Amino acid sequence: MNKRPFNGFTLIELLIVVVVIGILATIAIPKFSAMRTKSYIATVTSDLKNMASQQEVYLSNEYSYAGDVADLDITLSDAVTISINQSSGTGWAATGTHTGLAGQMCGIYYGSGTAAGATPATASGTVACQN
Repeated sequence: MNKRPFNGFTLIELLIVVVVIGILATIAIPKFSAMRTKSYIATVTSDLKNMASQQEVYLSNEYSYAGDVADLDITLSDAVTISINQSSGTGWAATGTHTGLAGQMCGIYYGSGTAAGATPATASGTVACQN
């Protein structure tokens, strides 16, 4: 007679479930981290594009580009910092970072002679980010 006193799971069954959950976690966690980084980059890119639009509004009112983000009518996303590195009547350059991106930076510039202040941007009016 083989009677079990309890109607529960055996230790082997529980161990197999824990191993399967561990395998699934090792697959999912790196994917989640990569998606989180992409979302941070998308947030910085969006804020830089909004700032570029506000620069054009500022130019139409003041006849020069803003030298400080505080001069623009823009609300930045949480954890995003944008710096206008160069500004004149003919162009501007800015960079943006997110606190969740360790050392990564995005940049955008408009006009000639301002590309150096927007590294890693390589084309006027286009946001570029470090990999």
